[in-house]
Amino acid sequence: MDLFLLKKIISLMIMPLSVIVFLLVIAILFYRIKPKFSFVALLTATALLIITTLPPISDALMAPLEDNYPAFTRSDKPVDYIIILGGVHTTVEGLPATSQLKSSSLERLVEAIRIYRLHPEAQIITSGFSGGDVSSNAQKVKQAAVLLGVPAHRIITENYPQDTEEEAQLIAPRVLNRNVVLVTSANHLPRAMAYFEKYGINAIPAPASPWVKKNGLTPWQYYLPSAKKLQQTSTAWHETLGRIVQWFKS
Repeated sequence: MDLFLLKKIISLMIMPLSVIVFLLVIAILFYRIKPKFSFVALLTATALLIITTLPPISDALMAPLEDNYPAFTRSDKPVDYIIILGGVHTTVEGLPATSQLKSSSLERLVEAIRIYRLHPEAQIITSGFSGGDVSSNAQKVKQAAVLLGVPAHRIITENYPQDTEEEAQLIAPRVLNRNVVLVTSANHLPRAMAYFEKYGINAIPAPASPWVKKNGLTPWQYYLPSAKKLQQTSTAWHETLGRIVQWFKS
């Protein structure tokens, strides 16, 4: 089995929702033969579901990943390249490329275009493989960028990297000793920066669309479980696992 695919399968198996579903299945299977064990599995699944969907807990897990870099303002010197790390998309005929991008990929693109407006001298590098789709994420992001007004000739695509480390490996030789801005999701940026530094690139960080946004106002609904916060908790857990793997590989 491909190592990349194996990593993805293991990652999915230990996500919070997968663990909750597994515990619920165990509770059902052992209901008659081991009722106490079944009850413990059910209780654990319920507790895990509540914990992972509570906004205060989810935010506490995510905030340390996102609070590492401020939003990009403007570079003191000209920017040579704006790198957009790969995300996810689904090619659907009849939809504009902007609608084919999943939220994280679209958010990264929007941030990159904002920076491009500040530094129109820069070239944009899009990255990411196809992931089973008919086109690469790099190509799809380029198509979306062109729809949003970026000239096609200002965009370079890296169509083959499957993960963040491969992106750093493949892009680093092109941008070595250049002024580079690295755009990715705020929670993913610390790990991405570390990989690019490993390959000799001291990029300017540009976090895109953080999950946790504090403005001093806390409505009562904030303390209720939320399905969206389960997604946030899963994202934080996935990124934490990625950083652990990165630490072991360093």
